[in-house]
Amino acid sequence: MPRTTSQPSARGLAALDWREGGNLRIDWRWTGSDPALFERYAAELVASGRTPCWHRGSPSVVALRRLSGKIPIVFTMVSDPVGQGFVESLANPGGNVTGFSDFNPLMAGKWLEILTQMTPPVAQVAVLYNPATAPYAGRMMRAIEEAAPTFAVAVRAAPCRDEAEIDAKLATLAQQGRGGLLVLTDLFNIVHRDAIIRAAAQHRLPTIYFARSFTSAGGLMSYGIDYADHVPAFGHLCRSRSERRQPARPAGAGADQIRARDQPQDREGARHHHLADAARATADAVIE
Repeated sequence: MPRTTSQPSARGLAALDWREGGNLRIDWRWTGSDPALFERYAAELVASGRTPCWHRGSPSVVALRRLSGKIPIVFTMVSDPVGQGFVESLANPGGNVTGFSDFNPLMAGKWLEILTQMTPPVAQVAVLYNPATAPYAGRMMRAIEEAAPTFAVAVRAAPCRDEAEIDAKLATLAQQGRGGLLVLTDLFNIVHRDAIIRAAAQHRLPTIYFARSFTSAGGLMSYGIDYADHVPAFGHLCRSRSERRQPARPAGAGADQIRARDQPQDREGARHHHLADAARATADAVIE
């Protein structure tokens, strides 16, 4: 995994007295959303005998479950663990899989609400994801579509599979006027984070992301859980396994954090759009 991911994870586990080189060994794998690598790395981890396995995103969980039904799996950044068949229910996961969901249908309304608090307010929202790495996107789209009438916005899916398609979809959205972008939880969007932020700024599109890392990199706003909170929780789940206690249920989506910032200046030095006072009052951080 990238250093930016591995270092905070190691620090979070160290807070629970799990230390690399002592009572902990971590074998990192980073797929970069490459489908072939999911299968390859899953096979390597199964062969290594390392347990438990901590996985980010649905494709890695699917690959590992296909090879082994016994290795304890703890997931994060999985948006629909019940619908995808990873767990029996949120209250009672069952089997060898547990973890942390990062989506609650109520988040859909909050994403749209924040976009409509922009100046000028957004009227059309494109939802960006890659079908190959976000098989759960259909459920999320339904929640977004159900919330749309409340905020008088039109929503549509904007599936993308490479950077060229990202730029083309955003250019089309910008031409339609009063368009905004919603970037779904997706490994593809994480890998192409900088390209998405760059295209959104170039086309002057108000954009809301699912994670703080996007706003830290220059994106406009984010609303979602703090993934850093999953690291110590992962340690507690591992401890439950090692002590043969019933593992905790998957955590619900603690989506209560809004990050907001103005977009970088354009070539003329003017700001493209502004955060409304209501959005500023709601955000827990505003970077000027």
